[in-house]
Amino acid sequence: QVQLVESGGGLVQAGGSLRLSCAAAGRIFSNYAMGWLRQAPGKEREFVAGISRSGGVRTYADSVKVRFIISRDNAKNTVLLQMNSLKPDDTAVYYCAATTQDGGRSSLRAYDYWGQGTQVTVSS
Repeated sequence: QVQLVESGGGLVQAGGSLRLSCAAAGRIFSNYAMGWLRQAPGKEREFVAGISRSGGVRTYADSVKVRFIISRDNAKNTVLLQMNSLKPDDTAVYYCAATTQDGGRSSLRAYDYWGQGTQVTVSS
């Protein structure tokens, strides 16, 4: 199994930035493609960004393209989500997830392991 722990969430004003971090433990981190997904109140969980095992492939939801950047450091077993130009619509619980399927997977069903989530609140 892979254990995932997110950090870095918080309250920020619209237009601001936050960086989320996900620390992984348990298995060889580089064997997993990683993703960030989010769930807003009253809404279904949705894909935000994904990154392949090597970091060479990155995919983004249209709603966050240009504003968010996903990256990973396989030596440190971490995956990051840099979020810029935040909007109130970005308010959600953000989850880190891991999958054995390579590539930047956008389907929630592809992910095998999930963290507990970190709250991001963007005020207007």
